Amino acid sequence: MADGYVSTLLENLNRTFKHLLLVTMLCTLTILILPAAASANSAEPPSLVILVNNAPEDLSITLVSNENQPEAVVRRVAWEGYYVFYSRDMQADGEYTFKVATNGESFECTLGAPLQHYNNVFTLDVSNRELTPGKYPFRSVLLVSIRLLFTLLLEGIIFWLFRFRQKRSWLIFLVVNLVTQGALNIWLNSGGSLMPGYLILSLIIGEFFVFTTEMIAFPLLIKEHKKSYILLFAFIANIVSLIAGGYIISVLPV
Repeated sequence: MADGYVSTLLENLNRTFKHLLLVTMLCTLTILILPAAASANSAEPPSLVILVNNAPEDLSITLVSNENQPEAVVRRVAWEGYYVFYSRDMQADGEYTFKVATNGESFECTLGAPLQHYNNVFTLDVSNRELTPGKYPFRSVLLVSIRLLFTLLLEGIIFWLFRFRQKRSWLIFLVVNLVTQGALNIWLNSGGSLMPGYLILSLIIGEFFVFTTEMIAFPLLIKEHKKSYILLFAFIANIVSLIAGGYIISVLPV
């Protein structure tokens, strides 16, 4: 009786999984097509982002080399502050001079290097009054490690709840996730933009490839349970990972 019930349950789950897989593929295809079609209506991407580690609450950055002297749009995530200028702000030819004000004091920084059209990232060291290209040292290593460990912990709990107990199964789980999630997080960290809207879109696209890889690899390599059961695990784990990844992007730097 119990075996028959379990068999029927797995058949129903397998049927449900196939429907969900079809919906996921259609949604992913839509996500891949829509950005190009809707780009004319999308928000303007940042032209320049000045990254400040542990930015003071009263810190402001103004582009004084522009006649209109626009002030940066500020966004704070955890310990980082992003001071954003858009292409409409970048009207000065050649050098860009910024006025940085905090704690009743101010100083100026100048960029002489030519800028790309979008996604220029600089790091401001307020204490040393230095503005340098790129992100601060070891930032990528730190953030990739945090996200990778969080994902492994989360999917590891789901893996255990699905009653995977063999050492071989756990070894395959760890190796596959280190490769797929590691590649995904490195790709996210090297994408250029620091704005959540663009990062979440990149996350969805990247998770599609992670999803496809794990849906193929786990059933082929793990022998502890039936393939349909392993596929169900891979599907649920990746959906949870996608939701968790979106949440992490909203509360932690990327």
